[in-house]
Amino acid sequence: MSVPAPRCFLCGGRALAPSDRHLSWPNGATRRFALACSFCGVLTDRAEGPDALEHLGAAMTAERFRLDRDAPYGLDIFTLRAAATRWRRGATPADAAQRAALAHPHADLAAEADLADLDENCADPIAMGLMCRAAEWDAAREMLRLHLAMGATIVILIDGEGPAFTAEPGILVARRPMAGDFAAQRNALQDLSPAPWMLQLDTDETLEPAAAALLPALARLAEAGGAVSVGLPRRNLVDGRLADLFPDTQYRLNRREVRYAGRVHERPDRPWQRSLLALHGAIDHHLSRARVETRSRAYEAMAPGAGRLEEEDALLQPFCD
Repeated sequence: MSVPAPRCFLCGGRALAPSDRHLSWPNGATRRFALACSFCGVLTDRAEGPDALEHLGAAMTAERFRLDRDAPYGLDIFTLRAAATRWRRGATPADAAQRAALAHPHADLAAEADLADLDENCADPIAMGLMCRAAEWDAAREMLRLHLAMGATIVILIDGEGPAFTAEPGILVARRPMAGDFAAQRNALQDLSPAPWMLQLDTDETLEPAAAALLPALARLAEAGGAVSVGLPRRNLVDGRLADLFPDTQYRLNRREVRYAGRVHERPDRPWQRSLLALHGAIDHHLSRARVETRSRAYEAMAPGAGRLEEEDALLQPFCD
């Protein structure tokens, strides 16, 4: 039995692996790191990291972040921007060199940035979209209605024929046959967005209001750095129990013009360099064991080779550090 990879202290992914990456400082100092996380990009010299997380959390309280060469971690500006969101803060490149590094991750320049709290009252509009079957739309409307209070417009796309209509103020309902192509349905939902950005959820997913409240600010932060796509961790809850498949990042907050690709397990089609990983909250994915045992094989039948059959074991394995 193989030993699972250690979890990253920052994003929680089993993605720490040997690395030859290094960082440099304007004064000419350099430092090499033994490990890098392939999910969030954080650098470290050892897998165990409670002290690293505590140290980083303290550094996030300042108005200006400058990476300490002796810190128990390493961050370029691209990773710092993601890390700051864990503490509900936004990181803005400190100068032209940092802005250039943000556009070309993962650069070897040690991170330096201005920090500020993400604004829960950001007025930039976003839409929230949801695909569902005809029998699910009433439940879908109830699930998303709470987000109306935050100013989001709700768009529900039902699998099937029929005209669009307004269910109630702020909730638009449209119909379109999905025909076994999840990406095409998501793209149709994107096109219905009345706002420049849309968060898409599925009927078995929920997002806590406290996490949703920061989405407009995250979209603004992304745009300021040239990003068009924001990813959120997803917690897979199988019969209520957190599965080992984590963070299972879902890039569901995207600019309206971003296209999804893939008949199943669809993903936004954009360069990863134009994305932002947000760590302030997570999408909760509610599954039954029976659903886990059937869904990958169903997806494999729809798109041979794309069903991710290997995910079943991780979904049925309880979460462990």
